Amino acid sequence: MHSYTRRTWAEINLDNLAHNYRHITRQLGTTRVIATVKADAYGHGEQHVASTLEKLGAQWFSVSNIDEAMALRRHGIRGDILILGFTPLEDAKELAEHQLTQTIFSHEYARELSSWAQSHQVTLPVHIKIDTGMTRIGFLCNGYENDLEGVRSLYSLPGLRITGTFSHLSHADSTDPDAIAFTQAQARHFDEAVSALKQLGCDPGLTHLQNSAGVICLSGGKYDLARPGISLYGLNPSAEVTDKELRPVLQLKSVISMVKQVGNGIPVGYGRSYVTSAPTRIATVPVGYADGYSRLLSNKGSVLVGGKRAPIIGNVCMDQMMIDVTGIDAAPGDEVTLIGTDGNLSVSADDLADLIGTISYEIVCMISKRVPRVYYQDGKLVDNISYI
Repeated sequence: MHSYTRRTWAEINLDNLAHNYRHITRQLGTTRVIATVKADAYGHGEQHVASTLEKLGAQWFSVSNIDEAMALRRHGIRGDILILGFTPLEDAKELAEHQLTQTIFSHEYARELSSWAQSHQVTLPVHIKIDTGMTRIGFLCNGYENDLEGVRSLYSLPGLRITGTFSHLSHADSTDPDAIAFTQAQARHFDEAVSALKQLGCDPGLTHLQNSAGVICLSGGKYDLARPGISLYGLNPSAEVTDKELRPVLQLKSVISMVKQVGNGIPVGYGRSYVTSAPTRIATVPVGYADGYSRLLSNKGSVLVGGKRAPIIGNVCMDQMMIDVTGIDAAPGDEVTLIGTDGNLSVSADDLADLIGTISYEIVCMISKRVPRVYYQDGKLVDNISYI
């Protein structure tokens, strides 16, 4: 895509999304996918991501909160939606009205939700969250502290219908022997909890444990569902746990707004953090940290222009940044690839994450609502969503 009228945009390749989904479903065998589309589908846009996946056969979706769940319903998503996190009681009526499945993770919250459901004469479907080692929300069943009797008591709460039980892997994205052992222990604790519930006469419902890393490192078919997230978007859980079949779904692009020639010893940007050491051609690009392009990339990162790599010079500003295009045939209006491929070169979300000490998840989730999402399918533009 080339558009000098567009400042900065994200291109979303729905064909790559479909490829990743099909690949993951093949890996999982009889285990079905819960498509994790929280955080606006990891910055890719939940509307088109969820609708594309639903057309491909996805029947379950998971989100972080009630607002994300209601957004999916507004977009016409009909499948089951699991809210992974906390829903305030004042929003509980939305759970019933929109047929949403809520996670219960503590006795206090379960009792409060049960009381609300009773008073409103409704029955809410819920999944029980088991804490097998994440030490976040959930009922402890980690091999040291076990609350199975407490979990059993949930089955007697009126107004709640338990339809699933799940846990979350905390270190499956590492190949360190200790991490592998910990992941195996988490799976064992979860299996033991599910088995114990059955022995107590409690139906755990649909079971799910695997995240993206778990899909790669644990065999499919053991649980009813799995919750891939980052891998749906073609990114690996980590540098250690990878799947070469995944295809990145997102590219982030901008254009050159101005090119100027300066001499030796010229300071560039806020704080004069960069000073030219020779005559330099400097291009300004209208993207900055308000667009989600981190200021930590100042004087570190690089972009692609005309199939060549151009380093970022000076501090990334709120709305603009400068790059060194010396030796590159660059002009105003030329496309700049911030994340993606240009010719034989590429800049990945993982590359940027490595430079600033974070993970690819954060890189794509940081892309702000100032950046339109442009959707392609079968090689054709199918939609352009501007949030502001």
